[in-house]
Amino acid sequence: MHKTPGKGRASNVKAKHHSNLTLRMNVLFFSIFLMFSMLIFRLGYMQIVKGEEYVRNLESKEEVPVNTSVPRGRMYDRYGRILVDNQPENAITYTKMQTTKTEEMLEIAEKLATLIEQPTNRVTMRDKYDFWILKNRDAAYEKVTKEEVKEINERKEITISKANAEVDKLVRERITDEELAQLTEADLEVLAIYREMASGYNLSPQIIKSENVSDDEFARVSERLTELPGVNTTTDWKRVKLSPLSVLGRTTLPVKGIPNEKLDYYLARDYSRNDRVGESYIEAQYEELLQGQKTVVKNITNKKGQVVDTITTYEGEPGKDLVLTFDSELLAETEKIVEEELLALKSLGGSHLLDRAFLVMMDPNTGDVLSMVGKKIEKDPDTGKNVMLDYSYGTFTTAYESGSTVKAATVLTGYNQGVISMGTTLGDEPIRLAGTPVKKSIFNPSGYISMNDLMALERSSNVYMFKIAMLINGTPYSPMMPLRLNDQTFSKMRNNYAQFGLGVKTGIDLPNEVSGVMGPSGPTMGGKTLDLAIGQYDTYTTLQLAQYISTVANGGYRIKPHVVKEVREPSKDGQQLGPLATEIEPTILNRIDNPTEEIDYVKKGLRRVYVGSQGSAGRQFRDTPYTAAGKTGTAEVVYFGPLKEKWKTEVLNLTHVGFAPYENPEIAYAVVIPWATTNFVPPLPHANKIARRSLDKYYELKAKYETTQVSVSNMEQPILSAITEEKIGEDEQE
Repeated sequence: MHKTPGKGRASNVKAKHHSNLTLRMNVLFFSIFLMFSMLIFRLGYMQIVKGEEYVRNLESKEEVPVNTSVPRGRMYDRYGRILVDNQPENAITYTKMQTTKTEEMLEIAEKLATLIEQPTNRVTMRDKYDFWILKNRDAAYEKVTKEEVKEINERKEITISKANAEVDKLVRERITDEELAQLTEADLEVLAIYREMASGYNLSPQIIKSENVSDDEFARVSERLTELPGVNTTTDWKRVKLSPLSVLGRTTLPVKGIPNEKLDYYLARDYSRNDRVGESYIEAQYEELLQGQKTVVKNITNKKGQVVDTITTYEGEPGKDLVLTFDSELLAETEKIVEEELLALKSLGGSHLLDRAFLVMMDPNTGDVLSMVGKKIEKDPDTGKNVMLDYSYGTFTTAYESGSTVKAATVLTGYNQGVISMGTTLGDEPIRLAGTPVKKSIFNPSGYISMNDLMALERSSNVYMFKIAMLINGTPYSPMMPLRLNDQTFSKMRNNYAQFGLGVKTGIDLPNEVSGVMGPSGPTMGGKTLDLAIGQYDTYTTLQLAQYISTVANGGYRIKPHVVKEVREPSKDGQQLGPLATEIEPTILNRIDNPTEEIDYVKKGLRRVYVGSQGSAGRQFRDTPYTAAGKTGTAEVVYFGPLKEKWKTEVLNLTHVGFAPYENPEIAYAVVIPWATTNFVPPLPHANKIARRSLDKYYELKAKYETTQVSVSNMEQPILSAITEEKIGEDEQE
């Protein structure tokens, strides 16, 4: 039997079609399998590998640091006596949500105005214009025609925001004084509240009022919080100083907030615009420690983006406490001494340019600054009378010629350069150089006196130092010789001085320190090299002088001075300082190149300044019940102070450096009185008297502390009362 050809072909087609369909289905299923496999793999990767990162990102968007006004860290002196404290005060805040509308804020401001009295002194003209527009929107924008709006929008490359700003500018320009006068006192009070509410960020509490919030105001607002969305009553912490010492620094007020020049820096660190921040000196230098940590909250929102709940994920905590190196009682007593001697000197003739005096006392072995005094006389612009201001920061931000106090460094430089050795004898005589005025020692205007280095220090011989400088230059003195400098003479002397801390920054942990001014140098400035050798050319700060004499006192180690001794956790009970977090150890910056025997030898010369028969400070120090050593200084300079009309007047600076006890130094000190007098004779003792009286007070307090058991401890340290009850509020700090 024969098969029909058509049926066979149909059967083959069906089989082929079925085969293709099966293949396609297999490809489809395999593709689906691959897609699901990739999806599962991707989900696993996101969950297992990237899961924690995504959670962190989500939390970073939901968790918001909130300004809860945690107390800044306190400051104490070295014995636990309070220097800077926090005073709690009632505060009213407002937190704006992402969905808050302007009309809602205005309504809340109007309600608050009936509950509190808000000062209007901070309301600006711009605020008034904007508020009038807010209250009279239709009338305001009718002042700009449609044609004007169209012309602004059609300008090339203008954005919508810039166009709106141009329209608003026209509106403000066309608001009349009569229209502004329609704002009543009640309106201005509402405006004063509204401007504070509007100045904050979303979800960041903004202080509406924190000064002089009465108990009644606080209670009235607290009772009606449910009617005032976003408003809260809380505690703000006002900064209070218990010492006028300016280097403690100051903080900004909430009404000022973060300074504009540092706004981006602080906002990037989760600060709010109205946060208190350190604005100067210790408050600024240690801002990160003092500020404390804000509370972090997680905001729970609904589908509309409205916050329905807030969960605290991290409780805020106060800032770290600082234990400073200062002895607040010694500081207060030495401030009195400097004031008294400054006023006594000011009462003498020739003192019309005198307006300031400085004292620094420090431990030469650790760098602890025990007292930092600066006093400045200024005229009160309102009364025209002289007032005494704290100028402690001037001890490291202003520099002056220091005179003969540097002579110990000059002698040690001579040793180091190999031009003299211990006991070298040179003649003190008037120095006559070609083309240079005669230079001489005060005690020897015309003769020749042979002396060694110890006598040169005792009697403060200028000529001995001149001859050291000439020997360093490689040109021993002969009368009427020309003095042309070698290229390295200035740098050799300055580099040696820098080893002691003269002419370089001390490294103190305070901002704005200066290194002083170095005069010009060159081969034709031989006379200036001689001036440099006796401290009458380059300028040094009082703190540099204290570091220099400390370096001599401790055997040649330049120690970095510091004003913060310890960082402590906040006190838990208000009775004891908190646990020690960080102890500031002494920092050795360098050791001078002189051996110990040379340093000890020069210290003998400094001892003779105080007790030698011809010592320049013998009258003030010869009878001390303790041993001490030091060097006096007088610099003949030209005046370049604040009175420009008196510039280039010849005037004297008075200085003094020293240390005690001589055998094992524990205290070093430096005194500077710039522009003390225009009368060059007789010599004035006021710098020496400040040094002696301050050193007496140091030993007096040391004995007192031993009997009253006031001591320093890096473990348990009780909190002691301030030495004064006088408090300086934030608004009183200069």
